[in-house]
Amino acid sequence: MRRKDTLYTEFTFTLPQGLIDDQNRVHRQGVMRLATAKDEILVHKDPKVQENPAYSPLIMLSRVITRLGSLTSVAPELLERLILRDIAYLREFYNRVNQQGNAHIPTQCPHCNADFSVKLELSGES
Repeated sequence: MRRKDTLYTEFTFTLPQGLIDDQNRVHRQGVMRLATAKDEILVHKDPKVQENPAYSPLIMLSRVITRLGSLTSVAPELLERLILRDIAYLREFYNRVNQQGNAHIPTQCPHCNADFSVKLELSGES
């Protein structure tokens, strides 16, 4: 249970396309927590990142995404299966939440492709 004076550090998101798991279920809604200094340090120590620095966004995202659909554990290998549009969305979402403090993120309707802005919502708030 969260105390009322505790800062919210988790944000909900909805992927444009979503992750399709081995049972053909689509996972679009998720929760991302704020990153910590420890996350940053551990990303740089990861052997995959040391071998290929381009892998660092997947490692970082796997650390800060606490839920994706019904999945409560999101490994970097799982994120490899996302289309680039979803990865770009997650990277932008991560940057806005952690660095810019902006409450809005541009997105696109997956059905009609209309562009619009969505306000970031804190998880646990109604």
